[in-house]
Amino acid sequence: MHFLTRIMLITLFSAPALAESEPTGKQLYDTYCTQCHGIYGDGWGVNSRDIEVLPRDHTDSAEMSARSDQELFKAIKHGGQAVNKSILMPNWDANMSDAEIDRVVRYLRELCNCEAP
Repeated sequence: MHFLTRIMLITLFSAPALAESEPTGKQLYDTYCTQCHGIYGDGWGVNSRDIEVLPRDHTDSAEMSARSDQELFKAIKHGGQAVNKSILMPNWDANMSDAEIDRVVRYLRELCNCEAP
């Protein structure tokens, strides 16, 4: 098979797979969370200077290891008020599926380099 034909076939068959791939937890975090929690997850996002209470530092292992995965899921899905935290943390249930929220929770565990209690 001609080299260029192989390249064209690979491109044709791989493009739909890439387009249909699910966003990773990091990609979802970058889209929905970094404005407040920062690109490093340390709570220093662009919106943090306008917020009275600083957003959670997701790199804080001690704090994050005290939060269960269910609590993090609930905070993301239903907002901060659902877990007795800031009312400024919005609910993301209209933007992310449960599976996507699960991926964000797993990414939070990577950021803090910690596990759930």
